[in-house]
Amino acid sequence: MSLVVVGSMAFDAIETPFGKSDKIIGGAATYIAYSASNFTKPIKQISVVGGDFPQAELDALASRGVQLEGVQIKKDEKSFFWSGRYHMDMNTRDTLETQLNVLENFTPVVPESYQDCEFLMLGNLVPAVQRSVIQQMKKRPKLVVMDTMNFWMEIALDDLKDVLTMVDVLMVNDSEARELSHEYSLVKAANKILTMGPKYLIIKKGEHGALLFHENHVFFAPALPLEDVFDPTGAGDTFAGGFIGHLAKTKDISFDNMKTAIIMGSAMASFCVEKFGTQRLTEITKREIDERLEEFVELVNFDIDLV
Repeated sequence: MSLVVVGSMAFDAIETPFGKSDKIIGGAATYIAYSASNFTKPIKQISVVGGDFPQAELDALASRGVQLEGVQIKKDEKSFFWSGRYHMDMNTRDTLETQLNVLENFTPVVPESYQDCEFLMLGNLVPAVQRSVIQQMKKRPKLVVMDTMNFWMEIALDDLKDVLTMVDVLMVNDSEARELSHEYSLVKAANKILTMGPKYLIIKKGEHGALLFHENHVFFAPALPLEDVFDPTGAGDTFAGGFIGHLAKTKDISFDNMKTAIIMGSAMASFCVEKFGTQRLTEITKREIDERLEEFVELVNFDIDLV
């Protein structure tokens, strides 16, 4: 039984108030796989890269139990590239450059060896590509989780709404939830989005934590207050990797276990922002993860006497 991850593997160039990176490894699927590999193996990756994507990076993922049979390598083309600059608050950013390259005509192929998929994580991609992967699955996975962004709401809304009817969990940030629902209140937004298909909705609020909605239940997970945030790129994907990784490890998709999974995701995201790109994710140990989870427990632990 396995976890299948779909998404971009790419190059990023990032500027923040704390520094600047050259061209470094990024992409939703890369962050998700690095994060999830701390909890479960194998991870079966579906993506596309150009001939310029370093073999050493593919080897590094493979050494962590990430299977790459579903990663197409187009030797004569270039990998997806994104460049952005973050403002002082680290929540707002400007896209400086986007080169779709191999992603422009990406047609995913689900290998036969991926058909035992129990958990499917659809990273942020063209909705039609996400749908194509779901449709290629011979047996419906136990849980399908999907991430998306406002860009697709603006240029591919019909496709996006179609995919929403096929997934169990949708992940968006607060501004995307408002855009998709046309509601400002996040509770109203969640209620509206849950009528579009997903059974669960996760609204990520960056440094202000995350909300999980299901039927009439709501759960809030805080984000860890951090002294240093160097680069928020990929934090949402790292969160998704911790979330789906924990669920795939425990094979329990109850609301209660999703609460734990959100804390796992938040803990992983808190590591991601400490260095540029995927660097921090390549070096964390189980002990560090356990210690970080303890900090989360302390953060929300309180005793109260009701008189």
